[in-house]
Amino acid sequence: MSASAQRRTPYLTAVRYFLAGLLLVLTSPSSLTQDSPRSNHDAPKYDHQTEIKTVGVIDEIKEMTLGSRKDFVELIVKKGDDKVPIYVCPKPFEDEMGITFAKGDEVAVTGSKVKQEDADVILAREIVKRTDTLLFRDDKGNPVWDWKTGK
Repeated sequence: MSASAQRRTPYLTAVRYFLAGLLLVLTSPSSLTQDSPRSNHDAPKYDHQTEIKTVGVIDEIKEMTLGSRKDFVELIVKKGDDKVPIYVCPKPFEDEMGITFAKGDEVAVTGSKVKQEDADVILAREIVKRTDTLLFRDDKGNPVWDWKTGK
């Protein structure tokens, strides 16, 4: 073996090990999974057993963190003396669909009443505002937006 071939052998071996390691990382099961199943683990789950209907007036509109989303729309709906938090959808979905909410809007909400930390909240499946019916979840309670993109 020539002197130049002996100098290249450690380099080629190192390159081969690097490429083999890179291939293992890129093809491992965790790298092949999409982000969306992991991203909504902290989000409450829709439960048809707790589905309710309520009517009230929007008192406040906020963006909050829910699961991996930092831009989730929450409506605080006032019903008499009570204020009910309604988790609606990611802001990008709201924007893309041209949905707008304003303080003072009267809304009818159908959704699942669930516990989030120590509070009862409603995960909106449908909101009726004036003559518009806005759907946020399908009949099975699955969001109609993508958790990863928010749209």
